[in-house]
Amino acid sequence: MAEFHIMKDAEEFYYPGNNTGVLVIHGFTGSTQSMRFLGEQLAEAGFTIYGPRLTGHGTAPEDMEKSTYQEWIQTVEDGLEKLKATCSAVFVTGLSMGGTLTLYLAENHPEIKGIVPINAAIEMPELIETYEQLRFTDTKFVDGIGSDIKKEGVEELAYPKTPVKSMGELINLSKLVRSNLAKINVPALIFSSTVDHVVPPENSQEIYESIIFENRSIIKLENSFHVATLDNDKELIAEKSIEFIKSIM
Repeated sequence: MAEFHIMKDAEEFYYPGNNTGVLVIHGFTGSTQSMRFLGEQLAEAGFTIYGPRLTGHGTAPEDMEKSTYQEWIQTVEDGLEKLKATCSAVFVTGLSMGGTLTLYLAENHPEIKGIVPINAAIEMPELIETYEQLRFTDTKFVDGIGSDIKKEGVEELAYPKTPVKSMGELINLSKLVRSNLAKINVPALIFSSTVDHVVPPENSQEIYESIIFENRSIIKLENSFHVATLDNDKELIAEKSIEFIKSIM
């Protein structure tokens, strides 16, 4: 069996802090590199931070092709347990599919204190269309979706190609999460880029409208594309996330 090595800057990260923990989840075909700045800012605010590497990510597309959405869920479930071991309160934030996994955890773990989904994916019509066209063909990989960033000179550490099989995993995860949004009963701060070439901004609006908890808000990111955590609004995201967590503690 081929051995896959973790790319530099794609490793998981952990910053011990106080008894408020924040689980920080990266996106589909991406890596922890996209969430490290946010993780570091949250750590500087005193929180305990864990940014896990999702199964099959940060190595090679061929590795990702073998992974399932259930394994991605397992990664973040384990991450939640890791934080709960030392923290009395845990928040979750995630970008793109990391946002989808954030929503999944909120649907299934009412003990979570609050969530911060960033351009979270619950329905991606273009991706579904591409997948349906390719799923029964010999095509195993398509061009990557990484680095949708407005700021010049910033690169996301993401795969140059996307496994077709993995697209099906993301679609199934999104359907599962979308069908259970009404279960979410925790405070939510939702970030949504007004121009996003990967996940339609309507996703964030639907998430906002579906969450039953009164303490929820949506912040529009006017100056960033999909990978907002590496883009022009990354400081704003960090600042507002820290404010949000402190307001609930």
